[in-house]
Amino acid sequence: MIMKPLLGYLFLANGIIFGIASNSFAKISEGFTKLTPSVLCILFMCITMFSIAKAMSAIPVGFAYSTYSGLTVTGVVLFAVLKFNQIPNLYGIIGIILIIIGVIMVNYLGQID
Repeated sequence: MIMKPLLGYLFLANGIIFGIASNSFAKISEGFTKLTPSVLCILFMCITMFSIAKAMSAIPVGFAYSTYSGLTVTGVVLFAVLKFNQIPNLYGIIGIILIIIGVIMVNYLGQID
């Protein structure tokens, strides 16, 4: 069965949310020394990969993966700012802005041949 693009983007959004959560639990697990965050990290990463794979069956791979990776990185940085008060320096902020611009460019200006 061929999946519709809207469903692909819903799977992509799910993958991004669980990707941010899994990476956040990786930090909280303290190198996989805490059981509950470690288990949640692994579980959420499995959900992430399943969601990304499903998304890629409905939308172009380049769009799906660039959006997933860019927004997940941005979300994890935001989590680090809010939870751990890890404020990026000027270069880090510029880098995150460039990542967001890149995601926008790939999704709105990128062309599939």
